[in-house]
Formats: sequence, C-alpha cells, structure tokens
Amino acid sequence: MLGMDDKIKIFKALGNETRFKIFKSIFTGGYACSVDDAQPKDDLIAQATCVSSIAEQFDFALPTISRHLKEMRDAKIITMTKSKNKIYIEPNIEIMKEIAECFTTLVGDYEKGVVYQFDNTK
Repeated sequence: MLGMDDKIKIFKALGNETRFKIFKSIFTGGYACSVDDAQPKDDLIAQATCVSSIAEQFDFALPTISRHLKEMRDAKIITMTKSKNKIYIEPNIEIMKEIAECFTTLVGDYEKGVVYQFDNTK
C-alpha cells in the first residue's frame, strides 16, 4: 500500500515535463529495442524499452536520460532490468493500478459527499 510520501514522490517524478513524456512513452510502448536475433527468445523482456532507445528518441545524452530514469525508479513507477549490455525499462503496473485506485476512490467519495478531516500538524 502506498503511503502519502510515496504518492507525493510519484507526483513529483511525473510533474517534470520531460519525465512525464518519457514515462508516457515507456508506458505506451513508444520505443522498440534492437535485439540480436541470435539471442534466445526467452532472454527477452517483453514490452520493455532500453535506455539507448529513449536517448535517441529524445535527443538527450545518456546521463540526462539516466537521471530522469533514476527519479522514476526511485518513485517506483518504473522497473529497470539489466541484461548483458542493455538496461530494459518497464512501467510498474502494480504501482500505477494503486495510483489509479486512489483517484477512483477520491472521485467516488466526492460523488457521495464524503468529507475528509486532515491533520495539518504533520
């Protein structure tokens, strides 16, 4: 279950325009990685994007892309898996489902007239 700090970290990560565009493209499968045909198919990561493909698409240097990806990884909205000399990135579907559920609950409560009391001392 995501705590308030986790949710804030996610929104901060996605609040940056470049990170949001990168995330959207990762999430919607906007990139394809070139994969060596000699590599066994079971070694491939389905629906993953590699860092070099993102860098090419956005015309950014790899360190810039890496910095944005680190922010998203720290917010747990993406996962990164290293395989040989490539790093594959995928959206963290479970976290995104949980964030979506938060909005669904807020909308439902709003429509029911639920009033929340917040502790502003924290």
